[in-house]
Amino acid sequence: MANGDEMARRREAIDRIDDEILRLLSKRGAEASEIGRIKVGQGESDAHAYRPEREAAVLRRMQEGNPGPLPDSAVAAVFRAVMSACLALERPLRLAYLGPAGTFSEAAAIKGFGESAQLLPVASIDEAFREAEAGAADYAIVPVENSTEGTIGRTLDLLLTTPLSICGEVVLRIHQNLLRKGKSLQGIHRVYSHAQSLAQCTQWLAQHLPGAERIPVASNAEAARLAAEHPAACAIAGELAATRYQLDTVASNIEDDPNNTTRFLVVGAHDAGPTGEDKTSFAMSARNRPGAVHELLAPLAEYGVSMSKLESRPSKAGLWEYFFFVDIEGHRDDPRVAAALAAVAQRAATMKVFGSYPVAPF
Repeated sequence: MANGDEMARRREAIDRIDDEILRLLSKRGAEASEIGRIKVGQGESDAHAYRPEREAAVLRRMQEGNPGPLPDSAVAAVFRAVMSACLALERPLRLAYLGPAGTFSEAAAIKGFGESAQLLPVASIDEAFREAEAGAADYAIVPVENSTEGTIGRTLDLLLTTPLSICGEVVLRIHQNLLRKGKSLQGIHRVYSHAQSLAQCTQWLAQHLPGAERIPVASNAEAARLAAEHPAACAIAGELAATRYQLDTVASNIEDDPNNTTRFLVVGAHDAGPTGEDKTSFAMSARNRPGAVHELLAPLAEYGVSMSKLESRPSKAGLWEYFFFVDIEGHRDDPRVAAALAAVAQRAATMKVFGSYPVAPF
């Protein structure tokens, strides 16, 4: 009986806390609405309502001040949802992503922008860029690299030609699941998935479904759709695809690398301001002379700028000519970074800065 009384008191306390949370959420929403009204009065474009540097700063502050017992990731997810709902009071953001619904790109969009954004699935990375360039979407979210399978070359190629800037990033832990109608491995003759997902699950498939044909398709969501239509087929995809296409999860977390992670870029028509924890991405090409690449990278060391990524890719302008894609720590408005970039630009045959943006906060 004593335990029952204690539980009742705890539940009453939770009810009071919930009421207070609701009151504060309403107050926060009202303040956000007022900010939107002020922006309209000042003639500011509502396409710039999303400020990635502001949101990253809020999420980091909440994580740093988190007293527990909730983990930082849970606290960040809650505040991400709150900011998304408040931003939608001005106008829901339109976000183009590689569809159809149920892909990891959709999961990344939800993680980065919350449930209140208007998600626009498109058929290709090219189309995601086009939607944002034309203004049909405020932003595009596109995969750029996977920790197991490496860089997404098409995204890099499009960054070279787009007028858009990188203004954010989302890092998504990738859990691959085997999905089908039914909960057994028996009778599976075909495995559908995106080529990268098939590659990420090579060892598991060899052990558990050695005789099944592996069929690459355009997306994991398309794989799930096909698996829903064919009893002898299954799909490798994420939880969203299982929900969308009403499939059972036969096996979870079948990826060969337990740290399998994909990084996505947010591209839009404006830059992000500095936060103190930023990245800058750019591409450059070297002049055709000995030591040219070393000469290009020297200014980074001279100005004490840390490089976190260096990737080469054929330029397609001539045989054996390459672009070098670089990520560095810091914002291009930082004096050291600005000086380093200026020095690189003087030495490079060509150079394009894609943008500076906050490091993914969670």
